Amino acid sequence: MNALISVSDKTGITEFAAALAALGVNLLSTGGTAKLLADAGLAVTEVAEVTRFPEMLDGRVKTLHPAVHGGLLARRDLPEHMEALREHGIGTIDLLVVNLYPFEATVAKAGCTLADAIENIDIGGPAMVRSAAKNWRHVAVLTDAAQYPGVLAELQANQGRLSDATRFALSVAAFSRISDYDGAISDYLSAIDFKEGADSEVPARQLFPAHSNGRFTKLQDLRYGENPHQQAAFYRDLYPAPGSLVTAEQLQGKELSYNNIADADAAWECVKQFTAPACVIVKHANPCGVAVGTDALAAYGKAFQTDPTSAFGGIIAFNVPVDEHAAQQVSKQFVEVLMAPEFTPEALAVFKAKANVRVLRISLEGVQRDGQTDWARGHNAMDVKRVGSGLLMQTADNRELALAELKVVTKLQPTPEQLQDLLFAWKVAKFVKSNAIVFCKDGMTMGVGAGQMSRLDSARIASIKAGHANLSLQGSAVASDAFFPFRDGLDVVIDHGATCVIQPGGSMRDAEVIAAADERGVAMVFSGVRHFRH
Repeated sequence: MNALISVSDKTGITEFAAALAALGVNLLSTGGTAKLLADAGLAVTEVAEVTRFPEMLDGRVKTLHPAVHGGLLARRDLPEHMEALREHGIGTIDLLVVNLYPFEATVAKAGCTLADAIENIDIGGPAMVRSAAKNWRHVAVLTDAAQYPGVLAELQANQGRLSDATRFALSVAAFSRISDYDGAISDYLSAIDFKEGADSEVPARQLFPAHSNGRFTKLQDLRYGENPHQQAAFYRDLYPAPGSLVTAEQLQGKELSYNNIADADAAWECVKQFTAPACVIVKHANPCGVAVGTDALAAYGKAFQTDPTSAFGGIIAFNVPVDEHAAQQVSKQFVEVLMAPEFTPEALAVFKAKANVRVLRISLEGVQRDGQTDWARGHNAMDVKRVGSGLLMQTADNRELALAELKVVTKLQPTPEQLQDLLFAWKVAKFVKSNAIVFCKDGMTMGVGAGQMSRLDSARIASIKAGHANLSLQGSAVASDAFFPFRDGLDVVIDHGATCVIQPGGSMRDAEVIAAADERGVAMVFSGVRHFRH
């Protein structure tokens, strides 16, 4: 057996090559990889000796040769192929180990010039990988160091042979890697504002490239989609953000459904907004109860109190570990999915009695607010919505509001306590489907109105829900995800007990609405930010 090894990332390659040599595999290699293996005392043949042609053009041309691609592409089951190899003195290559120039890592660096990017576009590597992957029945191709242990174990257990299933799986992984690589190159180059003669400069890049290449890896097939007659699967980004839902570890429970995942994402993204211990309960993509407290138990009690009826069969997320006391309280209700950064052993013991409850652990380690990118905090950088034969792409709504950004527009100034409730209500409104009206008080939601065509109806629904939960809205704070176009919406929330309001502002009738707030004796602040969520 002949193995050709040519890797940019040399992690584990010396050990892997040594194990291959111990199995009697002949090693071929190129450039720096060949030197590394030779320095380790391994017998290795330079590819230049096989091609009888030196590497040239600063290494741009070294494996683009019939002696390499013939050895990779020849079908061993076709006599005419094997005769052609004998006629031209070409040996077979049975195992290819290649990883590519680090294009993605290179262009991710702040100081990457166009010239740097171009030089890190691999040509020979992808060509070899495609040749080997096409001929998978006769050639095994490895493109990731993580594949080394499994392949080596199978070779050692089967007298140097790999099964068809293994070679096919390696081929699929290889073509996927090439697709991801080419997609990254296309995304980068099609986003550049090209300037003649500026190769040595860091190029200006458009936020939205001319060609967008979605690259996702399937995590699992789902039983069905939003409805039983629809089929579905769950995918993750090629490089998932830490602290995101796709990094969750399921500790117990049934398989997640399509709707479970959609609602769990809404709950998890909402609960991450808070630094104090928080609990978010989501039902049908909308928060029906959100609260902060001294610990998980206190936050849950307040969140559940908002809307016990809607909480039935809901999705619950905590931003702090769940202990036995919180677990005992949560287990009293029917819950579909429960998420937290950690669960104590005693909490998990409580949930074992509820075998169908899906318990997910999602690490928040490293998900910080100060000085961190949206991605590093577990947020999407981009949002995508599918439309007929197309996509809508936008930067994700990761805008957060600080106290200093609030603009008081009424004669009455909000108290410090009211300001905190207004900020709390604003964080919740961001995750409620538009039109959104959220009543809050003392760090908990009191009534949530979501998804109505009229903002007036959302306000009325929020008050109705508060009444059903026996919660008084007197002295509450209200957040509206978009401006009040007329004073009538403001009058409705005040009629039900609101004493302070936060809204974006920006309406042609802002002056009329501000005058109404002054007339009714409430405080109102403008955020300057709208949070539509469709």
